[in-house]
Amino acid sequence: MALDLQQLSKALEASLDPTKNKQAEIALLQEEKKPKFALSLLQIVATGTSGDTARLASALYFKNLIKRRWVDENGKHKLPQNEVIAIKSELIGLMISVPPNVQNQLGDAISVIADSDFWERWDTLVDDLASRLTLDNSQQNNGVLQVAHSIFKRWRPLYRSDPLFIEINHVLGKFGTPFLSLIESTDRLISQSQNEQKTLRELFTTLNLIVKVFYDLSVQDLPPIFEDNLAAVTTFLHKYLVYENKLLDTNDDTEAGPLQLVKASILELLEMWVQKYEDAFGQHVAPFIESSWNLLTTVGIEVKMDILVSKALQFLTAVTHSAEHAQAFNNQNTLGQVVEGVILPNLNLRDSDVELFEDEPIEFIRRDLEGSDSDTRRRSAINFLRQLMAKFEALVGVVALRYIDHYLSEYDQDRSSNWKSKDTAVYLYSAVAAKGAITASQGVTSIHDFANVVDFFQRNIATELVADQGTPSILKVDAIKYLYTFRGQITAGQWQEAFPLLVKHLGSSEYVVYTYAAIALERTMALSNVSKQPVIGRSDVEGLAPQLLEHLFGLIERDSQPAKLQENEFLMRCIMRVLIVIKEGMLPSVETILLHLIKIIQVSCQNPSNPKFNYYLFEAVGALIRYSASTLPDKLETDLYSPFATVLQNDVQEFVPYVFQLFAALLEANPSGSLSEYYQSLIPPILNPTPWSSKGNVPALVRLVTAIIPRGANVMVQNNQLDTLLGIFQRLVSTKTNETYGFDMLESIISYIPQSALQQYYVIILQVLLTRLQSSRTDTFATRFVRLYHFISAKDDTGLGADFFISVADQVQAEEPPVPTTSDDVIVEQDPEDMSFGVGFTQLTTIRRPVRDQWPEIGDVKAWVSEYLKAADRRHNGTISTNARERLSAEVATAFAVYLQN
Repeated sequence: MALDLQQLSKALEASLDPTKNKQAEIALLQEEKKPKFALSLLQIVATGTSGDTARLASALYFKNLIKRRWVDENGKHKLPQNEVIAIKSELIGLMISVPPNVQNQLGDAISVIADSDFWERWDTLVDDLASRLTLDNSQQNNGVLQVAHSIFKRWRPLYRSDPLFIEINHVLGKFGTPFLSLIESTDRLISQSQNEQKTLRELFTTLNLIVKVFYDLSVQDLPPIFEDNLAAVTTFLHKYLVYENKLLDTNDDTEAGPLQLVKASILELLEMWVQKYEDAFGQHVAPFIESSWNLLTTVGIEVKMDILVSKALQFLTAVTHSAEHAQAFNNQNTLGQVVEGVILPNLNLRDSDVELFEDEPIEFIRRDLEGSDSDTRRRSAINFLRQLMAKFEALVGVVALRYIDHYLSEYDQDRSSNWKSKDTAVYLYSAVAAKGAITASQGVTSIHDFANVVDFFQRNIATELVADQGTPSILKVDAIKYLYTFRGQITAGQWQEAFPLLVKHLGSSEYVVYTYAAIALERTMALSNVSKQPVIGRSDVEGLAPQLLEHLFGLIERDSQPAKLQENEFLMRCIMRVLIVIKEGMLPSVETILLHLIKIIQVSCQNPSNPKFNYYLFEAVGALIRYSASTLPDKLETDLYSPFATVLQNDVQEFVPYVFQLFAALLEANPSGSLSEYYQSLIPPILNPTPWSSKGNVPALVRLVTAIIPRGANVMVQNNQLDTLLGIFQRLVSTKTNETYGFDMLESIISYIPQSALQQYYVIILQVLLTRLQSSRTDTFATRFVRLYHFISAKDDTGLGADFFISVADQVQAEEPPVPTTSDDVIVEQDPEDMSFGVGFTQLTTIRRPVRDQWPEIGDVKAWVSEYLKAADRRHNGTISTNARERLSAEVATAFAVYLQN
């Protein structure tokens, strides 16, 4: 059936509307089954007659379609070959002609295609790109360079290998010379367009892409064509590092313009070159050091300059890794100039930082804690200073402490007006005191010799935590963050005094203050000493827990809009940590905790928007189940059924894998040992093909099914569900992605399904496994197959054993039938790789499945092996012991004899 482009455009537009997207996605999945669907998407992108929204939505859907359906796990194309050829022939020209926002989506799709096809199955691509480069059409050149960058940037994180260098050399052989010619022509056009703003801006877009492609092409090794022309290339780069033209300025002080972006890209390229190619680039680096220094001492404080300043600082940081270049800073006067002229101006709190603190508090926190501020002035300045510390600890320490004392004195002179000086002092001390990496679990693990972090805290910071009024909020945050940063350096006794102060600050009306308090509390509760014992234990938290949890829940629930409720993952992480720490101490409060968690799940279901928040939410539920379900199984099963059922019924894809895991944990914790009607009712829907169609559901579904089988094996046999189980096993074990889950399910089936019901299927099961072993073996599959052999061989007490396995293997013949399926079981007829995938699987650690002992009745393994061997030896009239003496080496025979001794 032909595709209706107008209807398809409407469905694509609706897919971007949160109120319509579920229905639209269902409709689009149906459209996907029609021939030339991918080409129809490109047709909508190309014409643009349906409007910009439909055009962008079509490009987005095309990108995701390519991610899902370009190749299978063996690298074979899943689309018809004629469509594959058509897409490759059309895509480059199309990307060059579309607007930038659409171009970005198509670029990602090209990158995915290149991952599997470039360069052997798409060997015309580079010729196509090179032929489209022009001497004077910057718009077309920008499209070509955008495509090139989308492909070549794939090399950045890859490990060096022969196939990789073959690919890079293939590109350089065809693209290198035209690329260098483009540099010359672009430089000439810029010189000719000094007074033409529109043309100049377009050319600087070209220039920025040129520098990015320079990075891509040299990230693995410095190509000979670049090294041979390095003097000219570095002259070109330096020219535009110091280039100025008012026509390239922006009126917005917060938005970097094309000139700042080009200079930032140049500095990023130089940073990589100085780190990797010092031998070749070292002789050219001096002018760039001087120009970077001049830039840092003259540039303004506008936000739009931040990216440029941070890249300049990162370049100088890389330079100082070199012993030769670092010597330029090796005296106290020079270091003083560096700190005063470069470090401190970029370290001081600006009005824009305060505005961010007040107006976008969660963004302020994430930038500060999660490293998303890696391109900020503050972070880059500190990294530069810490690199200098690594080279010249004593000199830098003296200089830094002098300025720290200066700022603290300035604050003491007028605390209300000079509070920013205190912020600078604390920030600077925290930076220079820390030595080495700062870890997520312990914070700072080592400090410099001159630093006494506890003394500095007591003299300069503790008062900010104790004071109820009169302290600026940012200084309170500085104090809390200081504790958070140096938590590993503070003794358990000192923490007993500091912990209640953090709890107190959860009551602050300031968003950033109470969030930092929650962050510090959570990390402190997760902190352990050298003996692996918690610094803050259950007894320290249990008494505070009800009030602490109620307050944290209140902060989360103060705004019932889904997006706002899920905004602050740090609060939910703290709730999770409290539950993990107090363990069974939560039992008196289970009712209240459940009410809050269920309410949050129900609100979040409406529009899941923060994956981290929701991960911690379900980890919190997991902790609740882990420590209270065995005591209150009926209570938890009853109360959690409704919100969990809502997730499944509404197909909230982000939550479904969590719910399956939690259902499994509830069942595993139930001490009854039987399978209640509660879980029997779950069996039909979870054996239905639909939930298995989402790749992210598979591990969680296997966890749930293998939790049900031990208790419900007879029920499943009686309800004729064994065929369906085996159909799922076959589907899982046939793909590399899911093969381990297929073996997990099979082992559970063999362990618990009555052998009388399973006996007829063993030949077919083994045929499936041996066929896969011969046709597309992986190391994992082979290992699991061997494990299965030993698993079955060890179960001779149930009628199985090694002889049984061998006899079944002898019966396997190629004309034998496939695993039988019921008439309504379509799982074996569907390839999960062809289906729409939901959100990926994330394992909940609070309910991580314990290792299952398949033979719990065996306490002493050595004694059991000895008795087993002696019994077998008796049955065979001493043949085993005789063969051991005669056929084994002396060393092995001696070891073996131990097990046959009476």
